[in-house]
Amino acid sequence: MSEPKLVLQAEALARHYRVRRGLFAPAATVKALNGVSFELRAGQTLAVVGESGCGKSTLARQLTLIEPPTSGHLQIDGVRVDAARRAQNQAQIQALRRRVQMVFQNPFASLNPRRTIASTLAEPLVIAGGYSAAERAERVEQLATTVGLRPEHLRRYPHMFSGGQRQRIAIARAMVLNPGIVVADEPVSALDVSIQAQILNLFLDLQAEFQTAYVFISHNLSVVEHVADRVMVMYLGSAVEVGDKQRLFAAPLHPYTQALMSATPQLKAAERRERILLKGELPSPLNPPSGCAFHKRCPRATARCAEETPLLREVDGRQVACHVV
Repeated sequence: MSEPKLVLQAEALARHYRVRRGLFAPAATVKALNGVSFELRAGQTLAVVGESGCGKSTLARQLTLIEPPTSGHLQIDGVRVDAARRAQNQAQIQALRRRVQMVFQNPFASLNPRRTIASTLAEPLVIAGGYSAAERAERVEQLATTVGLRPEHLRRYPHMFSGGQRQRIAIARAMVLNPGIVVADEPVSALDVSIQAQILNLFLDLQAEFQTAYVFISHNLSVVEHVADRVMVMYLGSAVEVGDKQRLFAAPLHPYTQALMSATPQLKAAERRERILLKGELPSPLNPPSGCAFHKRCPRATARCAEETPLLREVDGRQVACHVV
């Protein structure tokens, strides 16, 4: 059986921001994303996890072409995004944008309250061009049915729906152009627990039907365990462990991954891990520690960790950025 098509490839993606710190203080650089690399194939899900401020949402903006990276390369369907930008090939850039869509955390904030659901779902087709009014109406009705909406829902406005229904609408809008990649940024964190399972199952059903690749950003490891094929753990803008979901959840290697796993609630006593309490707070990206960014909170840190930045290397079937593993 042949391997699924490679649809997304990131190589050393970095995004730095210049920020002002006051009238007389010199400007500083925030390294929100610092050299992240990964591959994603059709029909697969890469979950990105980590604490708030680790760079997950910054990564999402790079993948959806909202912002250009400071350095590094992004390749979509074999096309280098930076090369298309340098050539100012607007047609190619627009085609790449259509291949990557996004589902946001808050479905109500991401929907225009003045538009009906039919108009909202048809808007991407209007912008893309090449569709008649009849074709747009047919595609909208088809996607609405696929995500569990009824025909009469298309004439209503966002405020008339529950949170779960709004997220179904947002997912339908992301899928209406049949993208190869969907970036989902905390898509169920604003929903009730009972509704979360329905939305997650909808994601899985759509992936099975259309072979869409997902970049699923979440801080909920229970959700990640349900939907992911591979997991990338991030800390302060960098990936510290990347690997297959089963391997990573069964035996996390990086001390930070171990601490995250130990904080996940488990109903069964036999499945509970010994809690690892991290000392201190997440360092400021304005003034990150030298060496390994995690060494000031790491219970296994050595003198080398404070001096030398670890690089991702192959350990037990996954990549780990740690000197002591």
